[in-house]
Amino acid sequence: MFFRKSILGIAIALSLTTTVYAQTKVTATPTATDAKSDIPLDEIRRYVQVYQAIKQAYVEPVDDKELMQSAVRGLVKSLDPHSVYFDREDADDFDERSRGNYQGIGVEVLTLEDGTLRIIAPIDGSPAKAAGIKAGDLVIAVDGKPLTDENDSETDLRGPDGSEITLTVIRKGAKEPLKIKVKRGTIKIASVRSKVLEPGYGMIRISSFQADTATDFESAVESLQKSGPLKGVVLDLRSNPGGLLNTAVQIADDMLDSGAIVSTRGRIKDSDTKYDATRGDMLKGTKIVVLADVGSASASEVLAGALRDNKRATIVGSRTFGKGSVQTLLPLDNGDSVKLTTARYYTPNGQSIQAIGIAPDIKFEATKDGKVSGEPGYSEVTLPGHIGAATRGADPASKIVPGDILEGDQYITQALKVLKGQ
Repeated sequence: MFFRKSILGIAIALSLTTTVYAQTKVTATPTATDAKSDIPLDEIRRYVQVYQAIKQAYVEPVDDKELMQSAVRGLVKSLDPHSVYFDREDADDFDERSRGNYQGIGVEVLTLEDGTLRIIAPIDGSPAKAAGIKAGDLVIAVDGKPLTDENDSETDLRGPDGSEITLTVIRKGAKEPLKIKVKRGTIKIASVRSKVLEPGYGMIRISSFQADTATDFESAVESLQKSGPLKGVVLDLRSNPGGLLNTAVQIADDMLDSGAIVSTRGRIKDSDTKYDATRGDMLKGTKIVVLADVGSASASEVLAGALRDNKRATIVGSRTFGKGSVQTLLPLDNGDSVKLTTARYYTPNGQSIQAIGIAPDIKFEATKDGKVSGEPGYSEVTLPGHIGAATRGADPASKIVPGDILEGDQYITQALKVLKGQ
């Protein structure tokens, strides 16, 4: 299910990398418009000269297609961490993963410039979660093979159900790299679960935003309401890396009676959109506390920002990831695609999420063995080449300290205390 309000005339979908699917292909055929545009001809000539030099003088022959593919990937890679060139197979795989049913280990990752993989969050119930992979981990090798910028590192994580791989992981606080074995599986994400914490108080956990998440959320609310009159709900979005934007908007709408939910702004007019709530609050004003951490990204931040700015919820935990940019997936005429960052997300109060994230109203300290760990996680602002917030009144991204990873039920207990006014 895709949200039909469009950017560039297209439907919006997002995982950690919020992606828009274009209806028309980008072609290489020159047009009259091309002739009038500001194409840097001198730079194009320089590129052709370097290309010819490599073809003629490099010590070994270089395949034309391979050389051009490397050049095109480098062109896109130089923009920001979320702009990527996909060949046909990679584009098909990306589409499959966005639907939440694929074979792999079940993580949301970002590929860094050197080819290593930063774990944004392991998905609840996934092989990666069971094996002990944590948000912030840096994967530097798979089955002993170092990850480099010369291959598609994410491909190494995918494979047949039941096959096993060994990840070499650098983890903050560990003295040496860890070797973690993970058995791949078919990732079918059950994105919502709920429970009664005590009479009158419930918890709803959303681990990602998939096509059926909004329906499951509504069922969870109805289930809690059947258990007795609700006084408050803890909405747990920790380590939720994102998913479908339309789902996050629908869930926000379920808890809002009016007001803006999120807006986007880009360089071109069609990138400017706004989504508003419709009448009807499923929770009928029941108090809400949103629990988030540095693994909460993208659609999670959209939902948290909408509820907080509309004074519908209190945010507790740590600062979120700060993935507040929109990517447009543009199919090319050869079957490949290019995913470009085209806009930024803004909360109802006009604050950019990008590289800033959502700061909690009440901060929870990350603890280990009963002691404050003081170890911030990794976030958008720590990624090389990230784009800034570009918004008035927001904290400069350069001064942002990443939030903490908050694991364990003790934070649910703390959130419940806030919910009860303690």
